[in-house]
Amino acid sequence: MDNSGKEAEAIALLAEAERKVKNSQSFFSGLFGGSSKIEEACEIYARAANMFKMAKNWSAAGNAFCQAAQLHLQLQSKHDAATCFVDAGNAFKKADPQEAINCLMRAIEIYTDMGRFTIAAKHHISIAEIYETELVDIEKAIAHYEQSADYYKGEESNSSANKCLLKVAGYAAQLEQYQKAVDIYEQVGTNAMDSPLLKYSAKDYFFKAALCHFCIDMLNAKLAVQKYEELFPAFSESRECKLMKKLLEAHEEQNVDSYTEAVKEYDAISRLDQWLTTMLLRIKKTIQGDEEDLR
Repeated sequence: MDNSGKEAEAIALLAEAERKVKNSQSFFSGLFGGSSKIEEACEIYARAANMFKMAKNWSAAGNAFCQAAQLHLQLQSKHDAATCFVDAGNAFKKADPQEAINCLMRAIEIYTDMGRFTIAAKHHISIAEIYETELVDIEKAIAHYEQSADYYKGEESNSSANKCLLKVAGYAAQLEQYQKAVDIYEQVGTNAMDSPLLKYSAKDYFFKAALCHFCIDMLNAKLAVQKYEELFPAFSESRECKLMKKLLEAHEEQNVDSYTEAVKEYDAISRLDQWLTTMLLRIKKTIQGDEEDLR
């Protein structure tokens, strides 16, 4: 399909929208309904943006949506302005991640001002994902997941808040902010423990918390495992708890082979993901002693 035709059509629509805006500013329009001309211009900008999307010119689409958003603000149509900023952000995601973030932040400002915190939280997640995948700035991704979790908590959407917090914990541990990760895993694990639906996942959160403790200090990890067993007796029977005990024993004996064997046994039944592999390797290095650390 010929995209150049769509692009030409979009450019013609932009010119038409600009004319409408100019006409709305004339003296007579001021007397006889300039705002209806601006409303028409909003629609035309949005049509132009969609034409640019069809032509896969994402930056031009984003700019046209931004123009529409600014006019909606002029008309005090906050909700429509926010929607256009989100559309602009989605278009820019494919061409200019930083500009996508700027547009989504504009939308978030409007939504929070209107008290629409659940929608604002959703867009903070979108920004966090851009920082994760496109811009690879994990600190900023963490900040947006935390903000999202705060908004969800305020709206009593606890399961959505926990999803964001678990992202924060995973990244915090990777950045060696172990105590922050421990606090989150323990909090989410304790909440899960009391829910019939989530009870099964509590052991995973306590396991991850224990591994983070282990990265700080072995004694910490030992005490944490005892605490989790008392708190949640089902944890004692879990494969995760049994693995932790084997790892602690191997560490105490400074026995790399039994540590590796315990991990292999566990992995044969429950595949280790990237995060668990990273944490287990960090702990293993503390057993192997100086020569490994100096490498």
